[in-house]
Amino acid sequence: MAGSRTYANIDTMTGWETCSRCAGENGTGPATPHSVVYGVASPSIDGRSVQFTNSGTVPYSDAIWWKQLGANSGASHFVYDLYFYIKNPGAAQALEFDVNQSLGGRKYIFGTQCGVNDDHQWDVWGNGRWNKTGAGCSVKAYAWNHLTAQFARSNGTVRIIAITLNGATHYINRAYGSIGSGASEINVAFQSDQRGSHVRFPVWLDRVTLTYW
Repeated sequence: MAGSRTYANIDTMTGWETCSRCAGENGTGPATPHSVVYGVASPSIDGRSVQFTNSGTVPYSDAIWWKQLGANSGASHFVYDLYFYIKNPGAAQALEFDVNQSLGGRKYIFGTQCGVNDDHQWDVWGNGRWNKTGAGCSVKAYAWNHLTAQFARSNGTVRIIAITLNGATHYINRAYGSIGSGASEINVAFQSDQRGSHVRFPVWLDRVTLTYW
């Protein structure tokens, strides 16, 4: 579409930033051992996936990774498209997929979370908390799961439009406020949350793409 920009194969870009404490509840979770490996040949779709591993030793340990993509104050619509692979969904409390934009003193958090073994549905971020949508979320083991999430912003408001996982589309259509920020950025993020059993588990991402206009 006219005026759009696409960042393709973000998974092949090095320099993903990360933290564990900030990924926990209220940004004060436990320090969690975690890692990233670039250019993984298997499992992969195109021969180069990225592997994110949560190795926490404390129940419900979380880790988040994000990739900065510069800034564009004219962007107001976003499509986050990716494939992810997990061998042991039973180890995951939730898997989170986000886009963040900051401009003009505001931060827009387009947050989505699949409650794999939590509430078994899609939750979306707004008003400082996760909000249940009632839209079911089921993750396949030992297979590539295809996720597409659509977002928009306008007049200081975040809009979660739709989420599609493995061909099942849920029209969320939720709107929430933005928060204050002095940054200027666009980034994509992935977060893995462990269950109470704190079993180490990796997740692979491939063909990670962000399109905005």
